[in-house]
Amino acid sequence: MKAILGKKLGMTQIMDKKGVPQPATVIEAGPCYISQIRNQDKDSYKAIQLAFGEKKKLGKSRKGHLKKAKINKDLKLLIEFRIDEPGKYKSGQEIKADIFKEGDIVDVVGTSKGKGFAGVIKRHGFSRGPETHGSHHHRGTGSIGSMFPQRVIKGKKMPGHMGAERVTTKNLEVLKVDPEKNLLVVRGAVPGPAKSLVQVKEAKC
Repeated sequence: MKAILGKKLGMTQIMDKKGVPQPATVIEAGPCYISQIRNQDKDSYKAIQLAFGEKKKLGKSRKGHLKKAKINKDLKLLIEFRIDEPGKYKSGQEIKADIFKEGDIVDVVGTSKGKGFAGVIKRHGFSRGPETHGSHHHRGTGSIGSMFPQRVIKGKKMPGHMGAERVTTKNLEVLKVDPEKNLLVVRGAVPGPAKSLVQVKEAKC
């Protein structure tokens, strides 16, 4: 499985062969470095750990971890990806955007934009109440229970925290790859605001 960490830069448009504009997202993908390899015998699972995102100051433990993997950069983010054959990789190996090519289908994982505390109309798409004739029910939740079982059922759609959740957008096509600038352009939108961390993984067909 191919995977890389990146930063969402923003959205743009790209003309296809027929001259029709296609919505696209630009991602600064990598360079990432393999900071650890997990294997079945020692760790009970198979995975590779990628390091990404330079930082001015790092703690001694993080610096020691990167030094052990022969990485001479101060990288702040460590994220693991489960793979079937970690033996193909080695510690300190550089992963760049050119692991993908135009036409590849990928899944992009990110954290959605936080909307704070939201009511049921914004959060769940409820319809509003009457505006006139003395109605006191405009944007309220409405009834949340019944005579039986005389309690609120778990999972009831109610006001609460909205957004800031892990979201996966599946089956996006890679439109362009620029290995020199470490850029990936994928069709459509990906979760999260600009400059947020995203994970780009090869889609499972």
